[in-house]
Amino acid sequence: MQLPDGLVAVVKRECPTCVLVEPVLRELGATVWCQDDAGWFEHEDLELELSYRWNIETVPTLLRIEDGEEAARVVGWSREQWEGLTGVTGLGTGLPEHRPGCGSLSVDPDRIDALEARYGGTGLGSRRVELADLEDEHEAMYDRGWTDGLPVVPPTPERVLRMLRGTPRDPQEVVAVVPPDLVECTVEKVAVNAVMAGCLPEHLPVVLAALEAASADEFGLHGLLATTYFSGPMIVVNGPITRRIGMNSGVNALGQGNRANATIGRALQLVVRNVGGGRPGEIDRATLGNPGKYSFCFAEREEDSPFTPLAADRGVPGNAVTVFAGSGVQPVVDQLSRTPESLARSFAACLRVNGHPKLPLAFDAVLIVSPEHGRLFREAGWDRDRLVAEIGALLTLPSDELIRGAGGIEEGIQERLAGVELPKFRPGGLLVVHAGGDAGLFSAIVGGWVSGSTGSAPVTREVRT
Repeated sequence: MQLPDGLVAVVKRECPTCVLVEPVLRELGATVWCQDDAGWFEHEDLELELSYRWNIETVPTLLRIEDGEEAARVVGWSREQWEGLTGVTGLGTGLPEHRPGCGSLSVDPDRIDALEARYGGTGLGSRRVELADLEDEHEAMYDRGWTDGLPVVPPTPERVLRMLRGTPRDPQEVVAVVPPDLVECTVEKVAVNAVMAGCLPEHLPVVLAALEAASADEFGLHGLLATTYFSGPMIVVNGPITRRIGMNSGVNALGQGNRANATIGRALQLVVRNVGGGRPGEIDRATLGNPGKYSFCFAEREEDSPFTPLAADRGVPGNAVTVFAGSGVQPVVDQLSRTPESLARSFAACLRVNGHPKLPLAFDAVLIVSPEHGRLFREAGWDRDRLVAEIGALLTLPSDELIRGAGGIEEGIQERLAGVELPKFRPGGLLVVHAGGDAGLFSAIVGGWVSGSTGSAPVTREVRT
């Protein structure tokens, strides 16, 4: 927005300092723009375009314009500085030597997002959709197929710009190529869906990392969507960021009630749906699915854990996410074990039924150890490797019990595998996480999809903050 050469001032009527210097501005013959009263001076800036474009943070601001460019500026009232800028002496006789100004309306927190969307030239690349005046925005988004069945937050330009402040990454940077349609997804597109999911800006780096992990080839997201199995992405978050953004790793960690847990997981699912094209009944062919396909995200409880953080154990220390193809939650009840050996046997017995008790090497799993159960391992000095090794030994199974027809169950492995012993889990196929509330001798198992190269492998990625 071009300004005339000479002295230009920006004021607002509700600012006492601006009212104080009114006689000085009229004496100087300055071109004065008022932010809140169209009748006070000749020019009004009620839409705040001039104030935004000229980066006015305080009123009054006095500018000297030369050849259309700013040559000097003074904020607030200072006789010495105003005389220096204007070259006029004896200004404001009878006024105090100095008075601070007031905040410009253009930096009001309630207005800055709208001004940036309107004048900022931010280059949001997403398509704008105009709704009719009588159209309900929530119903309109549902009718267009943009929701997961629950209402979503309308992704206005102001909200998307506010979300993008959660990351220093370029809005047009491609984060991932998202299955199943293999569409390039930018930071901006992730931000749009994060808004819809109800995220805060500080959640965005975690959503970006989760998308990077879920879109990795080894995670097999396309197959995970196309299968008739139950699974969808489950996100486990590690590092100081979990506390900074208020994630839940304690009471009801796998349940409802925590905004960060709920919206981060939901944002990933919305990106898969709205960018990648993974919609139920189309590419998503799950026979039953599971409630975690709305959102399945929690933080690992690293304090008082007997184990190193999951992400660090997988080679990514600090802030990180691990994405796993989770099929739902299976309870583990053991209220009587008082030794790690006994509790490990309980875990092994429950893990044997993962997928099916007669199918070894077929499905990965995550064992979520609660604090009361974890205390037994911590006090006995058992780490994650010790527990996994113990469970692995207990779940090395005689194949004669697993072949088709054994036990009167037709499901099972082929008869040619009779006479050998087979492990329930492939190497690295059992993950162990510490989470939950202080009270309750309950842990949980989250089963996976088909394991390894033919299905899905867990993926861990750094959260870039």
